[in-house]
Amino acid sequence: MMRRGLFPRLAGDERGVSAVEFAMLAPVLIAFYFGMAEFCQGYMAQKRMGHVSAMVADLVAQEEEISTASLDDIFDIGGLIMKPFATTSLKQRVSSVTRTSGVARVDWSRGDGMDPRAVASTITLPADLITDGESVIVSEATYDYDSPVDYLMPTITRFSHIYYLRPRTVDQTTCSDC
Repeated sequence: MMRRGLFPRLAGDERGVSAVEFAMLAPVLIAFYFGMAEFCQGYMAQKRMGHVSAMVADLVAQEEEISTASLDDIFDIGGLIMKPFATTSLKQRVSSVTRTSGVARVDWSRGDGMDPRAVASTITLPADLITDGESVIVSEATYDYDSPVDYLMPTITRFSHIYYLRPRTVDQTTCSDC
C-alpha cells in the first residue's frame, strides 16, 4: 500500500468544511438578527406613539365638553398604550381649532410634556380639512426612542405624529377650564 504525503491527504479531507462555513456565516447572521430585532423594537415604539395620538383625538372628539382633569386622564391612558416602552420621553398635546374667515385659530389647548398652543393663535391645517365655521381636534405626540442595543440606531430617534379628528356629537368640543 502506498502512502500519500501530508498535503494531498489534507487537501482531500472535507471533515471541517461545515465548521469553517459556520464560522464565516455566524457573525453575519447574528448581526442581521440583532439589527432586525432593533428595527422591530423601534417600529413598535413608533406605531404605539401613533396610536397614542389617534386615541387622544378620538376620546376628546367624543365629548361635548371636556375638563383639564379629563384631559390629564386621557394623557395618562396614552402613557399606558406606550407600555412596555418608557413613557418619560412621550410628549402629548391636544387642541381644538376652528376655521373663521379662512384662518384656523386655536380655541383651547392642553399639553402633557409639550407646551399648549396659545389661545387664538393661528395654526396651519392640511388643505380642505375643514371649512369656515367648522372645528377639528388636533392631537400631537412626540416620542424620543433610545434603542437599548444601539446597533442600527445609536442615537435617539424622535418620532412625531399629528392626528386630526372632527368632533362627533357637536360642532365644537369645548373645554370648561382650559
